[in-house]
Parts: sequence; structure tokens; C-alpha cells
Amino acid sequence: MSTFDEFSFSAQEFCGTARLFPLPNLVLFPHVMQPLHVFEPRYRAMLEEALSGDRLITMGLLAPGWERDYEGRPPVRPIACLGRVIVSQRLAGGAHNVLLVALRRVRLVRELPPAKSFREAVAEICEDRYPPQQVGKTAALIRKLRGAFLRILADLPQAHEQLDQLLGSDLSLGTLTDIISYMLDIGLDAKEALLAETNVHRRAKLLLEHLAQASCDLEPAAAGAQPFPPSFSCN
Repeated sequence: MSTFDEFSFSAQEFCGTARLFPLPNLVLFPHVMQPLHVFEPRYRAMLEEALSGDRLITMGLLAPGWERDYEGRPPVRPIACLGRVIVSQRLAGGAHNVLLVALRRVRLVRELPPAKSFREAVAEICEDRYPPQQVGKTAALIRKLRGAFLRILADLPQAHEQLDQLLGSDLSLGTLTDIISYMLDIGLDAKEALLAETNVHRRAKLLLEHLAQASCDLEPAAAGAQPFPPSFSCN
């Protein structure tokens, strides 16, 4: 999945100003694709600007209490996900269906004063970090993650062929943790914690704990993962 041309990205492509698309119910991870339905006027304006330039937008998670000020500027969690719009379809009335390729974690340093209808923030890219001289542990974590995730997918036959190809390919540990974290049906706080962890070994171990818990909690008929491929997320 991460070998597709759409995922090719250099940090130099990002100017350091993030167009914010914060939602209350979605944590996006690098190395995945997310369909979005964009209909609010402020986010349509954000999308139009992105499409006329670098096509980059940043998906963030609204902090608890967002309901009191959704139309304004409610707080956003500090770690978000930078993505590139690769497909955009304009609908009647001005809304869009888009397909977003998620590229990198970013840290939102500070929000900029309101100069546009949508929100912007100064952001910095957060690269994955691997403990030095632990190649053997990295390989072992990859094997454990693949095995643990496949064990809880017994009732997703429609996804098995795609997942077998995906998980059987030559993915880095960081990429594998992000794809599984995105698909795993766990709470938003847990997902945000996984997104915020840039130490790949720590992220993998945390994810293995969630997979073990999911395996214990679920009945045999439950999949323990979100539908794959994902459905559209609305703003």
C-alpha cells in the first residue's frame, strides 16, 4: 500500500501551514486512504484552496467538549495527520466527494488568527523513530502484529484477499502499525494515543495490547475491525 505513487511525499512539499479539517469522530493515520464527503461551506472553501495549490489538508480530532462550539474554533488534539487529495468529485450544490491519501503525522504548534473561513495552524512533521540497533526486535514485532491482527478478522471474508496481500507485503513496522491502528475498532482516545506515539517500537507494543484485548473481548462472530475499505466520513 505504501509503495503506491500516491504515497510518495517529501517534507519539503509542506509549507508548514496546515489547512485544518477537524472532525469529532475520525482519527486518520499515515499510509491509508480515506473517502470524505465535504459539504460545510468553510470546508468547501478549504478544499478549493487546496485543489488550486498543493492539494494538502490536515485531518485533526476535536477535543472533548467540541459540541459547545462546533461552528466556532473548538480545541483540536495536538497530533494530526497531513494528507493529499488525489480524487475530487464536485456534486450538485457545491459539495465534494474526495479521496484523501494520508501522508505524515504532524504536530500542531499553534493555531493562526482567523483570516479565512476555515482554520489554519503552524505545524511540524513528526517522523517515525526506531530504537537504534534493534533490527531483530523490529522483525519480531512485525510477525506478532500480523498474526494478532489476522486472528481477529475471521468474520471479514470480503476483506481477506486484500488484507492477505497487504499484510503479506514488505511493509515497514511503522507502516504496519498505522494501517492496523486505522482499521482496528477501538476508542478515539486510544487511536489518538497511537497516532501521537512516534517511537515505532512503543507504538507496536501498545497496539499489540489493544489487539490482545480485542481478541479477549470479542465473540467469535465479531470482527474487531472497522469495515474495509472504509466508507465515506462526513464533515
